[in-house]
Amino acid sequence: MKAYRLARNALFALDAERSHELTLAWLSRHPASGGLLSGKTVEDPVRLMGLSFRNRVGLAAGLDKNGEAIEAFDRMGFGFIEVGTVTPRPQRGNDRPRMFRIPSEKALINRLGFNNQGVDALVKRAACVRRHAVLGINIGKNADTPIEQAELDYLACLHKVYAVADYITVNISSPNTKNLRDLQQASRFDSLLATLADARETLTARYGARRPILVKIAPDIDDDALIGLADAARRHGIDGLIATNTTVARDAVAGLPHAHETGGLSGAPLLKAANTIVAKLRERVGPDFPLIGVGGIQSGADAASKRAAGADLVQLYTGLIYRGPGLVSECARALRGTIYATPATRPSLES
Repeated sequence: MKAYRLARNALFALDAERSHELTLAWLSRHPASGGLLSGKTVEDPVRLMGLSFRNRVGLAAGLDKNGEAIEAFDRMGFGFIEVGTVTPRPQRGNDRPRMFRIPSEKALINRLGFNNQGVDALVKRAACVRRHAVLGINIGKNADTPIEQAELDYLACLHKVYAVADYITVNISSPNTKNLRDLQQASRFDSLLATLADARETLTARYGARRPILVKIAPDIDDDALIGLADAARRHGIDGLIATNTTVARDAVAGLPHAHETGGLSGAPLLKAANTIVAKLRERVGPDFPLIGVGGIQSGADAASKRAAGADLVQLYTGLIYRGPGLVSECARALRGTIYATPATRPSLES
């Protein structure tokens, strides 16, 4: 939309994180503007994990860490909104500058480091917001919590968000918190999932509702580790996987301004790698295990490619920054009536 292109030009003249903060502040104060910029909401009802989604397109975690603009994103027409990552205690994250654009590739690099106001602030905000979309809350650990005690942070967050979230995502794949991806190692992953599954049984009895738990994984993972994660998730009753988080790979942007910056790369260069992970997961987990595909969507055709790879739902982040709110309805329309590709057309775990 022309209005968004004009706004983007002004915002792109500023530091990436500063423009992000100004946009969230505006959406928080003027939630109706979300609907004005995006057009008519696409109704394409989907039932998954016991939840009713009005369409298959969601907001990825990381864009609204503190749940400040949930109502505005709801009015943009998202089928679901995932906020966070949130940690037990507030934290500043990594030193600035920590977010960088690569416009020629429609990409971002960030090393924010779970900067957020803490789980209590998010829960208070989410409890009173008006919305139609499904709400997911993405949880993580504080940077100063030793990896050996990470389970305690995830448990603390799970207990606090359970009453207000429709589903909970366990983030063990951000590259911007030291050693966090170690939780994807088989023994630690198995222990964490067992602990969270046990806690959910207690919380289900307390609240009279079973909240789906999903795990968000990295794209920088080999096939053996991917198989192990998928099998462990099913074994412990985890309800779905989100593939993928940002990548530490730089092949697609090598030599470009800011490509040398540390952190996670998102945007168009991630599309193929993320789709490959989705396809390999679908092959492993079968047709009925929920998968959410995220990474690199810049158009309706990109969203459809992720669906064809095996994703039930998709999420947007960087594409929303480059394309604007109109991308939501474009993707939702592209996904209406779509089906998985046949197994023969998907990348194999042996490929």
